[in-house]
Amino acid sequence: MKTTLILIDIQNDYFPGGRMKLEGPLEAATQARHLLNLFREHEWPTVHIQHIATRPDAIFFLPDTSGIDFHHSIKPLEGERVLVKHFPNAFRETDLHETLKDLETERLVICGMMTHMCVDASMRAAVDLGYPVLLAGNACATRELTYGELNVPAAQVQGAFLAALKSYGQVLTSGEVSAKLTEAPV
Repeated sequence: MKTTLILIDIQNDYFPGGRMKLEGPLEAATQARHLLNLFREHEWPTVHIQHIATRPDAIFFLPDTSGIDFHHSIKPLEGERVLVKHFPNAFRETDLHETLKDLETERLVICGMMTHMCVDASMRAAVDLGYPVLLAGNACATRELTYGELNVPAAQVQGAFLAALKSYGQVLTSGEVSAKLTEAPV
């Protein structure tokens, strides 16, 4: 089954010193890097998704800032596809679906940031378009959220969203995804 890796928004603004620091971005990026290395080693297709804000009230991923740059651990190599998006869903108003069709993609591996926004929206859209998805949960990061007086710790946000996404595809660790991909030809 031809599989494509989608790396969502692993960009500087989510890391220490960025405008929207997440909890555990370095750990998640390390796991994403393991998957990226596997795909590079086997010359399997990879698509890097880069968010650039266009809303006038945006506070991060602002154009012409270093916050939009890919984190140094995940920088695309020459020839790897990069798609820019302006909404949480990586398929919305981008060429992602067409790119995946051109690559003859039959299945996706998804990882990235933020679990509760862009990863969630993109995975649901991918499944709606007919792609089976393997989500590397430990290669994703999120942050604490609030609702009224309720503060929801990042670990609980992460757990809740990964639990919900199990209804859409397989939620595994990066190691489990790697094992699944290397047991049978991709």
